[in-house]
Amino acid sequence: MKETKQEVISFKVDEELARIIREIPNRSEFIRKALLEALDNTCPLCRGTGIITPRQKIHWEEFTHHHRVEVCEDCHAVHLVCENDEHGGP
Repeated sequence: MKETKQEVISFKVDEELARIIREIPNRSEFIRKALLEALDNTCPLCRGTGIITPRQKIHWEEFTHHHRVEVCEDCHAVHLVCENDEHGGP
C-alpha cells in the first residue's frame, strides 16, 4: 500500500487563537477535520468568500427568474426552490 505524501502548511493567527490551539490535544487532526468540514460546507457559488462577482450576479439574476429562496417550515434552513418543480413550486 502506497503511503500518501503529506505537506506542512502554516498560517498566522493572533495570540489568543494561538493560545487556544495550543491547548487542543491533537491540533493537527483537529485543524484537518475543521478545514475539511468547512470546505464541504462552502457555498458553491461564492466558494466561501461571501461575495459574488458581477458576472456571477448576472447568472444569479437569470436563475432567480425561475427559482426562489425559501425557509423550510420544518428545520428553518434557507434553501432554493425551482418554480417548475411539482414538489416545491406554486
